[in-house]
Amino acid sequence: MERVTHDGRDTAYRVSDRGGDGPTVCLVHGSGGSKDVWKAQARASDRFPVVALDLSGHGDSDGIDSDGIDSDGIDSGDAGAPAGPETLDAYADDVVAVAEATGATVLCGNSLGGAVALWVALERDLALDGLVLAGTGAKLAVDEPLRDALATDFDRAIDLLHEPDRLFHDAPPEYVELSRAGMRACGRAVTECDFRTCHAFDVRDRLDEIGVPSLAVVGEHDSLTPVAYHEYLADRIENCERATVEGAAHLAMLERPAAFNAALATFCSRVSP
Repeated sequence: MERVTHDGRDTAYRVSDRGGDGPTVCLVHGSGGSKDVWKAQARASDRFPVVALDLSGHGDSDGIDSDGIDSDGIDSGDAGAPAGPETLDAYADDVVAVAEATGATVLCGNSLGGAVALWVALERDLALDGLVLAGTGAKLAVDEPLRDALATDFDRAIDLLHEPDRLFHDAPPEYVELSRAGMRACGRAVTECDFRTCHAFDVRDRLDEIGVPSLAVVGEHDSLTPVAYHEYLADRIENCERATVEGAAHLAMLERPAAFNAALATFCSRVSP
């Protein structure tokens, strides 16, 4: 594991490189997650180097000093964490810092990570060769029952997210338990902040500003960010392809890694500088 210091905090990341000559891909996890969700993508590093980071307050990265979250991302009271543009900007800073430290020129984001990747492409001066939007959308509304559970009953929120065809379609039980444990480790405050940031996210009117080749990839059973979200991205981003991972839901890169990696590798081969 490596770290980069920026904006008064350290962001942790892991590099996998088995000699691949494709563009370096920076992988950005979703709400309540960590870099561990991308463990299967290390298998593709013989084709292109892979970098997976922990966003601030997640995994091994420092948190953002704010009401309700201390510098280690721990829930410190009932004040709640800031959500929306402030948090999105901080996460974008994390991604830019890691991309610049590693030479990554392709961003691949899942869910909230896809929103962060879009925000970097729109708002940051980072040279990119490609953008992979996985299980995400231009608008990421979170339904009211989940928002209420995140605020009042974290165990219930975790149960809701692990209902069929949300995070997983038909994953092994150990994957589901690891996902639950990872979300608990991230904690209620950070996870709620993530989902509230998703709920505030909406760049539908800016997709024509995306100027790099893109790929919208989705699990066929994903009910959190359905196939239609990715059709919308492909229709409105110039030079955007679409791919569907069969037999998977929201975490397609974890549930069906071979198919996900194949789609990612094909895209990277097309955008190699």
